[in-house]
Amino acid sequence: MSDQYQLCNRCVMDTTAQNIQFNNEGNCHFCSDFEKNSASVLKKSSEQRESYLNAFLKEVKNSVASNSQYDCIIGVSGGLDSAWALYQAVNLGLKPLAVHMDNGWNSELAVHNIENLVKKLDVDLCTHVIDWEEYRQLMQAFFDADVIDVELLYDNAMLAVNYQYAQKFGIKYILAGTNTSTEGFIMPEGWNWFKYDKKNIFSIYKANGHFKKIVSFPAIGVLDYAKFKVWNKIRWVSFLDLFDYQKKDVLKVLEEELGYRPYPYKHYESVFTRFYQGYILPKKFKVDKRRLHLSTLIMSGQMSREEALQNLESSPYPDEVQLAEDMKFFIKKMNWTEDSLRDYLQRPECSHDLYPSSDSWRQLYRKIKSLLGK
Repeated sequence: MSDQYQLCNRCVMDTTAQNIQFNNEGNCHFCSDFEKNSASVLKKSSEQRESYLNAFLKEVKNSVASNSQYDCIIGVSGGLDSAWALYQAVNLGLKPLAVHMDNGWNSELAVHNIENLVKKLDVDLCTHVIDWEEYRQLMQAFFDADVIDVELLYDNAMLAVNYQYAQKFGIKYILAGTNTSTEGFIMPEGWNWFKYDKKNIFSIYKANGHFKKIVSFPAIGVLDYAKFKVWNKIRWVSFLDLFDYQKKDVLKVLEEELGYRPYPYKHYESVFTRFYQGYILPKKFKVDKRRLHLSTLIMSGQMSREEALQNLESSPYPDEVQLAEDMKFFIKKMNWTEDSLRDYLQRPECSHDLYPSSDSWRQLYRKIKSLLGK
């Protein structure tokens, strides 16, 4: 973080993001990179989108036998992006298997949205439930380590579950709700960690005094990913990039047709994610991820900068009563006390790379990609 505060003139990224750079016009490198990297997705003509989408749909349908029960996997969290991916897949004639990873933190609203989606779209749902005590101990190890990306646990398990079900059913396509128009900004350095780093997860777990064998947590590492991608030829596709994805329009359709109920901010379908992004990240790590999400919406033309700045004036928790309830729920579920939480928030942050990691593979991949690009 810079000693001198500066806010981007075009988006709402600021010097709370480590190593942020500004040009002579006061625009940051995050929105400049987004503008450059997103052009191939966001500036396609409607004819180009339709042509590419039709070719892709044909490819997916031809990847399995005509009598196969499923031709793609779609991971569902109860959030807007994955809900729209499932909705579009069904409407376009695909045969998706919905997959959900339950880590014990689903909000009641998320459960309602998932049940509603699969019932009204008439799709099968497979849910992988992680043993709560096992997951709690993994989380506790991350809290004891004071590393920033506690959500690495959920993200890694979610990736693993999707690939494992794809392998189990012989499916070659995982259609993800990931997309450029609402989450295309590059994550600032230090705001998260490499999501395929199974080595880092178990290193943190063991280094903080946990040695009980992990049974139900479906971790994925670099070699696992390589096997799924190269040997099993499974493709992870940002499905929503094939459409003109406008968040407000999508929400209206899902509300009217499927009874979908929205969340106040992105990724708030999980109670822990809500508490982590809305309270822990700003309090302990001085990170407000809303800046990233809102900046993406600004640059993709879905929100004005003025609206985003006004949004940021409010608390990451739009409801103080909800914050109090979530804090109480978190403390009880983690077997903490108010003093435990206070002590955790006051301790300094430690880096993930203090523990053995596979991040060097990611760095090597980036270097090779950069050299090939040049």
